[in-house]
Amino acid sequence: MKETFVTTISCMDGRIQMPVNAYMRAKFDVDYVDTVTEAGPNKILAEAKNISLIESIKSRCELSIEKHDSKVIAMVGHYDCGGNEAERDEQIEHIKIACDLVKSWNSEIFVIGLWVNENWEVEELL
Repeated sequence: MKETFVTTISCMDGRIQMPVNAYMRAKFDVDYVDTVTEAGPNKILAEAKNISLIESIKSRCELSIEKHDSKVIAMVGHYDCGGNEAERDEQIEHIKIACDLVKSWNSEIFVIGLWVNENWEVEELL
C-alpha cells in the first residue's frame, strides 16, 4: 500500500498540531501530514521580510512534494499565537496572502487556508 501525504505550514505551537493533523488526514484521506513549523508562519510569509526564512519554508515544502508526493499544502493560523499576535481578521488576511505566495511556488499543488479558533477547532478558509 502506498503511503499518502499532505503538508501543513503551521505554527510551532503544540496546541494546534493534533487538531490540524486530524483535520487534514480526514479531509484528504491521507496517512501522514508533513509539518513545516515556524512561530507565526502566516505573518512571516505575508510580510515577506525575512527572505532566508521564507526560502527555508519553501525548501521544506518542496521536499515534502518531491519525496512524499504531497499534493496539498495548508497554510495555518491560530488563536493566541505568540509569533503572530494580530487579531483573527488580520491573521486571516495574512493566511490569504501567504496562500497566494505558496501557490506561486508550484501551480500543481492545491493550497488551502486554515484557522484554529479559541476552542482548538479547525476552520477552513479557502
